[in-house]
Amino acid sequence: MIFTTTRVRFPSGSDVLVGDLHQPQGQDAASATTIVIVTGSWTTVKEQQADFYARRLAAAGLNTLVFDFRGFGQSEGNPRCWENPARKVEDIHAAVSFAASQGYTRIGALGLCASAGYQAVNAADDQRVCSLALVAPWLHNRELVAPYYGGEAGVSDRIDMSRAAATRYAETGEVSYIPAISTTDESAAMFGPFDYYLDPQRGDIPEWDKRIAVMSWEPWLTFNPIDSASKVTVPVHMVHSRDGAVPDGAQLFFDALPGLKHVDWLPGTQLDFYDQPAQVDPAVAAVVEHFRRTL
Repeated sequence: MIFTTTRVRFPSGSDVLVGDLHQPQGQDAASATTIVIVTGSWTTVKEQQADFYARRLAAAGLNTLVFDFRGFGQSEGNPRCWENPARKVEDIHAAVSFAASQGYTRIGALGLCASAGYQAVNAADDQRVCSLALVAPWLHNRELVAPYYGGEAGVSDRIDMSRAAATRYAETGEVSYIPAISTTDESAAMFGPFDYYLDPQRGDIPEWDKRIAVMSWEPWLTFNPIDSASKVTVPVHMVHSRDGAVPDGAQLFFDALPGLKHVDWLPGTQLDFYDQPAQVDPAVAAVVEHFRRTL
């Protein structure tokens, strides 16, 4: 289906967020009042995974909205590249407010990777969200996140660095940064051959800053979206892999959901779900069917 794309701006706190609204042509009255807000992985901008999925949902007949979080991409907000889950949840809430102001009354949410947790936390409290889908969701608690960062000692070290960087920012206004991705710098947020982020034909795009504020570590590592599951009462569809990121966290979250829910466990690695047809195509098909049924 052909769709149009419109650049939009809307407030979150005292800052202005920049987004893209995809609207299929020839919609009937019911379809014209539904929309899905799509968000991507940590550190990323709207042109990466979020828009990759949003365009496919729009081609299937769903209105979609993507946007840059505060401090990322084209949106306002300081400090830049601060991965603060609480601030990102506020931005999602602002996106829902914008969608509602445009006449959308049936609002769905799709979270990819890290933003699955942000979308879940918002959906737990924002009654305007009618349906939730999570693809390759990174859903952690303190126990589950530790092995990814060198165990409890590695987590504690990063929290100490985060607090020192936050103090420096409060006192001087200076932000300390590390690379978002590196195969040589062990301080990077993602250290290793994470090919999606290293390939200019995939996620290594000019719009992406490729850095993260050091003071992101504490809010990120202490974030626990699994605890929000029991408060999410809208229908939920999850698509993940046992070989993806934190599968045990996804299972814990799914088990705690009290309402209508379904999970598809597919083959593939975490990054495959960002843009590889073998994972994206069935994920998109499942998500589209979910939203058609529940919005």
